[in-house]
Formats: sequence, C-alpha cells, structure tokens
Amino acid sequence: MRESVVKKKLAANEPVLVMTLHFNDPAGYEMSSLMGFDALWVDLEHHAHSLETAQALMRAARVGSSDIIARPAKGEFMRLGRLLEAGAQGIIYPRCENAAEARELVKWAKFPPLGERGLDSGNPDNPYCSVPVAQYTPLANANTFLLAMIEEEAVVDRAEEILAVDGIDAVFLGTGDFSSLGGYPGQMNHPKIELAMERIAQAARNTGKHWGRPASSAADATRFVEMGARIIAHSSDLLILKQGLESVQQQFRSAGFQFNNRL
Repeated sequence: MRESVVKKKLAANEPVLVMTLHFNDPAGYEMSSLMGFDALWVDLEHHAHSLETAQALMRAARVGSSDIIARPAKGEFMRLGRLLEAGAQGIIYPRCENAAEARELVKWAKFPPLGERGLDSGNPDNPYCSVPVAQYTPLANANTFLLAMIEEEAVVDRAEEILAVDGIDAVFLGTGDFSSLGGYPGQMNHPKIELAMERIAQAARNTGKHWGRPASSAADATRFVEMGARIIAHSSDLLILKQGLESVQQQFRSAGFQFNNRL
C-alpha cells in the first residue's frame, strides 16, 4: 500500500504544503498530484461532493505522488472510515472540541489496537486485498494521519490535551471559522488568532506533536514554519482560476476589450 508523504515528512520534521481543490474534475487532482504537492485537500464538509465523486477524485490523485486529506463534517465518523477505504491517507476533522472527541476520531480511523476501525481491505487503500490482512492493518495505521481542527477560542486551552491523544498527529488552526466565531470574520492574522497560534505552538512543543494553519503567502508560511508549524495549506484551484481570469481581463482592457463581469 502507499506510503504517506505527509507522515514521512512530519517524522523528519519537514514542512508539508497542502493545496485545496474545489472543483470535482479528476483532471485537477491528477495534474496537482503529478506536480508533486505534498497533499491535496478534498472537502466534504463545505462542498457538495458525494462519496462516489470523492473516490473518483482520489483515484485520479493516486496517479501522482500526493497524499489526499479528506474532511468530513463534524461527527461523521462512519463517513471518514469510507473515505479512508477510498484511498485518503489523512483525515482533517472539523470543530474538534476536546480530547474525548479526538479519541472518537482515532477510534473510527485506526485499526486495533489503536482504534476500532472496521476491516474490509477490498478497496483502494489495501489495495484490493493485495496485502495480507496481518500486514495491512499495521501499515494502514502507520500511514494514516489525523488532524484535529481547532476552530474556536474556547478550545485553544484544550490543544495540549487533544494533541496528547494517541493517534492524533497534529492540530490545525482553522482561521476561517475561528475569525467568524470570534466576531472578526476574514481577519486571518487578527491579534486573537496570533495569540491562539502561539498557544497552539507551545502545546505542540509540549507534546512532541505538530500543528498547522492556512497561509495566504510564502512570507506568512515562512513565519509560521519558524514558529514550528509543519502543515501549511495555501490557495486553491478556484482562487488560482479566478486570479488568472482577472489577470486576462486586466491585460485585455488595455487593448479596448470590455467584460460584463457580474462578480
């Protein structure tokens, strides 16, 4: 079965770059994976992907080298098991509130003795019964990574207890919801987010685990990595396309072209 790029880099204390893909065209996943991004984020919390569509996207990504990080909605423990069976190497779990919920995540994502994940082995993650079960389950545990998202101020104080849960690899500061719930939506570097980041970084140091967050630029990413972050999410196919189209419009307006832009 596939060795996780993310797990290998985290073990070496190297930074990981994650790209979010919004569109459900497998070609985007195939191309991004062939280009060697560490991980591709497929989102089933906010996007309308079905499990069947998500599996097709993951299958396309397996042509290249990228890991897939899948995000189910909060409490969708049965769905996250199917996402792993479909080929996701990692789960990024939203709105994790405490260690008890983190343990529930591990329970459904890891095989015994770490958890109680159901055994099938007839899907892409094995792949297709090609690895004997006695080898498959420890390999799956070793190459499955779990990120618990911290998305509200009240949970920051629980970052260390969440990270201390056996099987949790990292916490991820979800700055979008954090800023919205805090009353300063979209201010991703608000002083309260800066403070939360410092406290989460200390919790990671105390537990020997990792943390991450989104970065809007390479300069921001550099600063976060210097603070100890090892999982950085940046940009998306949607934003790259939008920025590219805006660039074309800007260039061609100078040539006299007009656009009925309704955005």
